[in-house]
Amino acid sequence: MKQETLNFFDKVYEVAKLVPYGRVTSYGAIATYLGAARSARMVGYAMNGSGGKNVPAHRVVNRKGLLTGKHHFDGTNLMQQLLESEGIVVIDNQIQDLDKVYWDPLKEL
Repeated sequence: MKQETLNFFDKVYEVAKLVPYGRVTSYGAIATYLGAARSARMVGYAMNGSGGKNVPAHRVVNRKGLLTGKHHFDGTNLMQQLLESEGIVVIDNQIQDLDKVYWDPLKEL
Protein backbone atom coordinates (compact mmCIF):
# COMPACT_ATOMS: atom_id res chain seq x y z
CA MET A 1 0.00 0.00 0.00
CA LYS A 2 1.42 3.36 -0.96
CA GLN A 3 1.96 5.91 1.80
CA GLU A 4 -0.23 8.54 0.14
CA THR A 5 -3.24 6.19 0.20
CA LEU A 6 -3.05 5.72 3.96
CA ASN A 7 -5.46 7.67 6.13
CA PHE A 8 -4.24 9.48 9.25
CA PHE A 9 -4.98 6.57 11.61
CA ASP A 10 -3.09 4.16 9.34
CA LYS A 11 -0.11 6.52 9.31
CA VAL A 12 -0.24 6.66 13.12
CA TYR A 13 -0.21 2.86 13.25
CA GLU A 14 2.77 2.67 10.91
CA VAL A 15 4.80 5.00 13.14
CA ALA A 16 3.70 3.25 16.34
CA LYS A 17 4.88 -0.07 14.89
CA LEU A 18 8.39 1.42 14.65
CA VAL A 19 8.71 2.21 18.36
CA PRO A 20 11.46 -0.16 19.55
CA TYR A 21 10.97 -2.79 22.24
CA GLY A 22 11.68 -1.26 25.65
CA ARG A 23 11.04 2.31 24.47
CA VAL A 24 8.03 4.63 24.43
CA THR A 25 6.91 7.67 22.49
CA SER A 26 4.15 10.21 22.94
CA TYR A 27 0.95 11.03 21.10
CA GLY A 28 2.38 14.46 20.32
CA ALA A 29 5.66 13.10 18.97
CA ILE A 30 3.78 10.92 16.49
CA ALA A 31 1.51 13.82 15.51
CA THR A 32 4.51 16.11 14.99
CA TYR A 33 6.31 13.47 12.94
CA LEU A 34 3.26 13.19 10.69
CA GLY A 35 3.18 16.96 10.16
CA ALA A 36 0.11 17.47 12.33
CA ALA A 37 1.66 18.83 15.51
CA ARG A 38 -1.67 19.91 16.99
CA SER A 39 -3.26 16.49 16.52
CA ALA A 40 -1.99 14.58 19.57
CA ARG A 41 -5.57 13.89 20.60
CA MET A 42 -6.29 12.33 17.19
CA VAL A 43 -3.26 10.07 17.68
CA GLY A 44 -4.83 9.04 20.98
CA TYR A 45 -8.09 8.23 19.22
CA ALA A 46 -6.15 6.15 16.72
CA MET A 47 -4.43 4.24 19.54
CA ASN A 48 -7.81 3.58 21.16
CA GLY A 49 -8.93 1.89 17.96
CA SER A 50 -5.75 -0.04 17.30
CA GLY A 51 -6.90 -3.33 18.80
CA GLY A 52 -6.37 -6.29 16.47
CA LYS A 53 -4.05 -4.30 14.18
CA ASN A 54 -0.76 -5.61 15.64
CA VAL A 55 0.15 -2.14 16.91
CA PRO A 56 2.18 -1.84 20.14
CA ALA A 57 -0.17 0.82 21.51
CA HIS A 58 1.20 0.28 25.03
CA ARG A 59 4.37 2.09 23.90
CA VAL A 60 2.49 5.35 23.25
CA VAL A 61 1.94 7.54 26.31
CA ASN A 62 1.32 11.19 27.04
CA ARG A 63 4.14 13.75 27.04
CA LYS A 64 4.67 13.35 30.78
CA GLY A 65 4.90 9.56 30.58
CA LEU A 66 1.45 8.93 32.01
CA LEU A 67 -0.42 5.81 30.92
CA THR A 68 -3.47 7.79 29.83
CA GLY A 69 -4.57 5.10 27.37
CA LYS A 70 -4.61 2.27 29.89
CA HIS A 71 -8.41 2.18 30.04
CA HIS A 72 -8.50 0.91 26.46
CA PHE A 73 -6.57 -2.27 27.26
CA ASP A 74 -8.25 -5.48 28.38
CA GLY A 75 -7.55 -6.07 32.06
CA THR A 76 -6.91 -3.47 34.70
CA ASN A 77 -3.12 -3.22 34.41
CA LEU A 78 -2.35 -4.72 31.00
CA MET A 79 -0.68 -1.60 29.59
CA GLN A 80 1.59 -1.35 32.63
CA GLN A 81 2.32 -5.09 32.57
CA LEU A 82 3.30 -4.95 28.89
CA LEU A 83 5.64 -2.03 29.53
CA GLU A 84 7.16 -3.68 32.58
CA SER A 85 7.72 -6.88 30.60
CA GLU A 86 9.92 -4.75 28.33
CA GLY A 87 11.93 -3.42 31.27
CA ILE A 88 10.16 -0.09 31.66
CA VAL A 89 9.53 0.98 35.26
CA VAL A 90 6.03 2.30 35.94
CA ILE A 91 5.00 3.77 39.29
CA ASP A 92 1.54 5.27 39.88
CA ASN A 93 0.68 5.03 36.17
CA GLN A 94 3.76 7.03 35.19
CA ILE A 95 6.90 5.88 33.41
CA GLN A 96 10.03 6.45 35.46
CA ASP A 97 13.17 7.84 33.81
CA LEU A 98 11.13 8.84 30.77
CA ASP A 99 14.12 10.61 29.20
CA LYS A 100 16.02 7.30 29.11
CA VAL A 101 13.30 5.27 27.38
CA TYR A 102 11.76 8.01 25.22
CA TRP A 103 11.89 7.48 21.46
CA ASP A 104 11.30 10.50 19.21
CA PRO A 105 10.45 9.55 15.62
CA LEU A 106 11.69 12.94 14.37
CA LYS A 107 15.16 12.14 15.68
CA GLU A 108 15.18 8.38 15.12
CA LEU A 109 13.64 8.06 11.63
